[in-house]
Amino acid sequence: MTEFKLNRKEHRAMLDLLAQTTDARILRRTYALLWLDEGESVADIAERLSVSQRSIYNWLNRFLERTDLPLEARLSDAERSGRPVTAQGFIDPVIDAVIDTDPRALGYRSTVWTVPLLVQYLADQHWLNVSTSSVRLALARLELHWKRPRHRLALRPETWRQAKGG
Repeated sequence: MTEFKLNRKEHRAMLDLLAQTTDARILRRTYALLWLDEGESVADIAERLSVSQRSIYNWLNRFLERTDLPLEARLSDAERSGRPVTAQGFIDPVIDAVIDTDPRALGYRSTVWTVPLLVQYLADQHWLNVSTSSVRLALARLELHWKRPRHRLALRPETWRQAKGG
């Protein structure tokens, strides 16, 4: 299985891909296949790239099976289903509608909205369990910025009246 040879066109395309790719996964796989082409052992390549030998074999099999695809697609991961983005479409209009209201009017003991308070509001009023990072991303998409209130008056030095001329 380790007997692997690239044709000239594939070899040249891989060298070009090394120079232009920004994806670290594709870069590692390209190096692995080029080293296999040079005759290095799978064990040595796996140790050099800090991956298992099984990974090298998987990359090789995937490369050999996808002959009809472009080179970068042959080296990349397959599409994965994963969990879909759930909060992005739902929380933006809800946050936009509530952000201008006073949290005290809705029964919260705060004068300003904070990210944890918005998370709590979404859970209480709309039954949406979202993370603080989802709320922060929604606030960025809505271009909402605010500063937390700072209680600086209590931190004045005792000589503040002299500094003000009093």
